[in-house]
Amino acid sequence: MAMKSGEKAFVLMGIGSAGGLLAGLDGVGGGIVMVPLLVILCGFSQHRAHAMSLAGIVPIAVVGAIVFALQGEVDPGIAGLLAAGSLVGAPLGARILDRTPEARLRIAFGVLVLGVAVSLVLQ
Repeated sequence: MAMKSGEKAFVLMGIGSAGGLLAGLDGVGGGIVMVPLLVILCGFSQHRAHAMSLAGIVPIAVVGAIVFALQGEVDPGIAGLLAAGSLVGAPLGARILDRTPEARLRIAFGVLVLGVAVSLVLQ
């Protein structure tokens, strides 16, 4: 059964809140939280979920960066280098995403999430 627009808006805001909370808490939120929730709860394709997550993470990243910068946790030089690298990597990743079949994208994303989980547990 499809969600009504009000229900969908509530679910989307909840997904954004979860992504924002986790991004502020431990630096993840966009891909790790929002993508699976958009696919499972909202029925988005994997491609659309990735695109919407990237669009939704912009304000989360800006607000989180400001809060951490005010606490003295942001080194502008390091942040600048990371940003410069992301300007190269993001368009390349988006092009690859666009050309990747849905099933292969789901598997790749699942493997990435599992790999990150194992890496964190073993540290």
